[in-house]
Amino acid sequence: MQTFKIPPFNKEAAEEAYSYIQTLTKPPGSLGKLEDIAVQLAGITGKRGASIKKAGVLVFAADHGITEEGVSAFPQQITGQMAKNFQHEGAAINAFAKNKHAAFQLVDIGMAAELDPHFIGISRKIGNGTKNFRKESAMTKQQAEAAVNVGREEAAAFIEANELECFITGEMGIGNTTSSSAVLAALYQVDPAEVTGAGTGLDDKGVEQKQAVIRESLAERKPNPADVWSVLTEVGGFEIAGMTGAMLEAAQRRIPIIVDGFINTTAALAAVNLCPEIKSYLLLGHRSAEKGHAFAMEKLGLEPILDLGMRLGEGTGALLAHSIVEASSAMVIDMATFDDLAGY
Repeated sequence: MQTFKIPPFNKEAAEEAYSYIQTLTKPPGSLGKLEDIAVQLAGITGKRGASIKKAGVLVFAADHGITEEGVSAFPQQITGQMAKNFQHEGAAINAFAKNKHAAFQLVDIGMAAELDPHFIGISRKIGNGTKNFRKESAMTKQQAEAAVNVGREEAAAFIEANELECFITGEMGIGNTTSSSAVLAALYQVDPAEVTGAGTGLDDKGVEQKQAVIRESLAERKPNPADVWSVLTEVGGFEIAGMTGAMLEAAQRRIPIIVDGFINTTAALAAVNLCPEIKSYLLLGHRSAEKGHAFAMEKLGLEPILDLGMRLGEGTGALLAHSIVEASSAMVIDMATFDDLAGY
């Protein structure tokens, strides 16, 4: 199995940033969470006033065999159609990335369809979607490891090519809320009803069916809650594993990670299970309206920066939150101190 070595959070830099923030021309604590974020950024990067202007979103796309069980309001073909939309820069995350001048990259890590080679996108396909985990394991252990490794490799290349200072993962794949709910229920041994919502728009009856499918699948698959590799193998998704690896890679490079919504937070929890040290490198971008996100946020132990009623995924909420995180950096870099004021 893979090993991960994440550098320790720099407590000295964090303490220095905290002390410096107290000298800025404002009442103590008056900028609220911005001050907490600035301290965390210092501990991540080892710099009191770290620039995080250069942000990038790495989106992983994959399909899920569990869609055969009618757990989604949309058919599997939508994944490929949305991938084309990403490639033609017509998705919400493309619009937000353009607005923020953020880098964007799409990775096919396991779609049933193929990417158009004439437009943006990288094919690192582990398989043409996972298997139907109601009937068999979603993937093999080798595929789970391969997906995490693809995430690491693509994150490394993306970060280096764009000289990123802040990292965000996104995802696309019909059925991925079902897989995420199953992963959470398996890791934390809770009934699927606690972590399973409407996804792309199921009605109450559809949600109950979705919960029943996950419940029956977990009883059949029996993933080991103490082994995240077992959970990913039995009920995970290629994009979930890919994002897990990507986050671990960014943390190894001391790059702040803004976590998006429900599916991203599930991947972040998988990463924390593999390497607890990564938690200090995570900022939670927003509160998703998807039911399971409240549970996932509680387990991650982080408070969201934004709460806009969003549940799209793609990295959209996290990229919007980047503006807030960037402002916290600007506070440290550009604000005057009271000593500066005395010299005017």
